[in-house]
Amino acid sequence: MLGDLKRVCEIDLGIVSQCCCTKQVFKLNKQIYANIALKINVKVGGRNTVLVDALSRRIPLVTDRPTIIFGADVTHPHPGEDSSPSIAAVVASQDWPEVTRYAGLVSAQAHRQELIEDLYKVRQDPQKGPVSSGMIRELLISFKKSTGEKPQRIIFYRDGVSEGQFYQVLLFELNAIRKACASLEANYQPQVTFIVVQKRHHTRLFAHNHNDKNSMDRSGNILPGTVVDTKICHPTEFDFYLCSHAGIKGTSRPAHYHVLWDENNFTADGLQTLTNNLCYTYARCTRSVSIVPPAYYAHLAAFRARFYMEPESSDSGSMASGPGGRGPTSGSSASRGTRAPGGAAVKPLPALKDNVKNVMFYC
Repeated sequence: MLGDLKRVCEIDLGIVSQCCCTKQVFKLNKQIYANIALKINVKVGGRNTVLVDALSRRIPLVTDRPTIIFGADVTHPHPGEDSSPSIAAVVASQDWPEVTRYAGLVSAQAHRQELIEDLYKVRQDPQKGPVSSGMIRELLISFKKSTGEKPQRIIFYRDGVSEGQFYQVLLFELNAIRKACASLEANYQPQVTFIVVQKRHHTRLFAHNHNDKNSMDRSGNILPGTVVDTKICHPTEFDFYLCSHAGIKGTSRPAHYHVLWDENNFTADGLQTLTNNLCYTYARCTRSVSIVPPAYYAHLAAFRARFYMEPESSDSGSMASGPGGRGPTSGSSASRGTRAPGGAAVKPLPALKDNVKNVMFYC
């Protein structure tokens, strides 16, 4: 029922919607009302949180030059579903220097394909010949329209990549970013930093002195903002563990950030501070979150995109699955020419209405 409502609103009618349980509304709880208001505000184009350092242009390598921050993820169908497509989602910031509003695109692609195939595409038009398209290109154009500035720096947070796929994903997706930029303007090559975000690991961090209450929060977890970038990290590569959130229950799981490519020459402290600060700008709550918001938004967008699959395809199991993946945000990008394992073309997702894709409807 919820999926049907979201699909009709965002695909057919072009309006945003906010659902809530009747029993929660009649609790008359101010916190519940505040949380709903946060979601509604960003869905209609507002912003809930802005970093003070962003307003005063004091964030190194972000506020000095026009910078766009991407988040990307691919969500796969449940185990046992052998023909359902994977959903790729990419979100990108649309304001600068605030970096709080994100537009996004989603795309269906081949079953369990981890590489995001629709980052950049060239299709043949009968009249125009080769035509460039793809999610990176569309989001760069949207950034220019929104801010009036051409991005000179790209920070790309990529979620959901296992260590064995690091360099396969880097080579393919960095190349797609390069081609998308070059298709907009000759010799246009902004500097790129490519970071993989991992949450599925077994590393846990604990306070060294359990008797020192100043080194722990109320739940006994390490304090939010704790970074570890020595000893347990890679001996030669640029990676770090960041616990950006305050754990409420159980043991906090830090996020692992692995920098695969860095043309912006971030210092370790600079990138760790930026990533931690961004975790305080998540639109749906007033606390810091466990992973950087662009990756989180990508997760929400990919999850939402499964609602857009045709119900008959979902029921038969031939094309779609129920929501259950992780991934990024907004508009809809066709999966032109993508093939499923059986050889059949993956049916593209229906396109979002233009007035919906430019706001954070997925929150």
